[in-house]
Amino acid sequence: MKKVVLAYSGGLDTTFCALHLSKDLGYEVHAVLINTGGFSQAELEETEERANSLGIASFTVLEVTKAYYEEVIKFLVFGNVLKNQTYPLSVSAERILQAKTLAEYAKKIGAKSVAHGSTGAGNDQVRFDMIFQTIVPDIEIITPIRDLKLSRQDEILYLQKHGVSMNFEKAAYSINKGIWGTSVGGKETLTSSQTLPEEAWPTQISKVGSEEISITFEKGEIKAVNEIEYDNPVDAILKIQEIAAPYGIGRDIHVGDTIIGIKGRVGFEAAAPLVIIKSHQLLEKHTLTKWQTFWKNQLSEFYGTHLHEGHYLDPVMRNLEAFLADTQDFVSGTVKVALFPYRFQLIGIESEHDLMASKFGSYGEINKGYTAEDVKGFTRILGNQTAIFHQVNHADEEN
Repeated sequence: MKKVVLAYSGGLDTTFCALHLSKDLGYEVHAVLINTGGFSQAELEETEERANSLGIASFTVLEVTKAYYEEVIKFLVFGNVLKNQTYPLSVSAERILQAKTLAEYAKKIGAKSVAHGSTGAGNDQVRFDMIFQTIVPDIEIITPIRDLKLSRQDEILYLQKHGVSMNFEKAAYSINKGIWGTSVGGKETLTSSQTLPEEAWPTQISKVGSEEISITFEKGEIKAVNEIEYDNPVDAILKIQEIAAPYGIGRDIHVGDTIIGIKGRVGFEAAAPLVIIKSHQLLEKHTLTKWQTFWKNQLSEFYGTHLHEGHYLDPVMRNLEAFLADTQDFVSGTVKVALFPYRFQLIGIESEHDLMASKFGSYGEINKGYTAEDVKGFTRILGNQTAIFHQVNHADEEN
């Protein structure tokens, strides 16, 4: 029997793939769950039990949460990356590392085939395939759902026919959970006019009123939440998620241009990513110069798009990461945030690197670093070229 390594999450798509590959196609299926922080221990045990009931050869969990932060998430924070100013790349970011890890595992066990449960109408198929063709170019890539053009209902009927037991009502929604947010896809996101029902959101709202939290950054990385220090930024992210998610913060529906050229909608909840990115961005507004901010914005936009479209292994990404990391030398301080149901408010920052330092003056109030005559001369020089242009080209109109 030929070995195939299957990217397995235990959801509807990958459960179908595991059964189809082993039962219908006769492969020796090695299911691999690549944990990017989205599974509890109980969920991992339940997923393993289901996988083993499908007649597969092996089930393996590869824990990559720390690598996910160090290789991907850290740079999304440095770049304040939000696709279309909305989406924190919750799924696209983790797919990159999952594909990379799966390819390396396939090489390790000598598998000649890899499989994933992507459909033929989304971005994930491109992300997985591009990583595979780069790291394991000679390997066979099997995509049952894409190749058979199956709907979610087709998959449900197949699994029911073969006696597979799972929550098919919940399976009506495609949910991908990780530490950098959870995506939710369903019949509503296939339209342009509907939103997800309350029960579709993985985290239900359980908090009312408001509370204030503080997030401390050191060179752009989270070091403390509410003055409690964390050696591992992943733990800090999870803490912020635990505090903010029950308010319903970070829920939205992203509309974007897919890699394959069609428009797509996906729901997501990403309380921690949005609070962290906006807090980090506010701290940068106080600690970076105008031109640092300008060029960072340009390059971060490209970095996020290139990552989203599966080009993580392009060497230019390492160049951009070096630039983003270099901008963080003085991005240290504490940001205060107020949390409310469905929203949050940035209150302000405290930093020894704050360029709003009062000893240089207060905007709109008083200056301490220059005189009125200095400003008059500066303004004359600053506007000199524009004034010359108008005098040369519009002299008749002015007369």
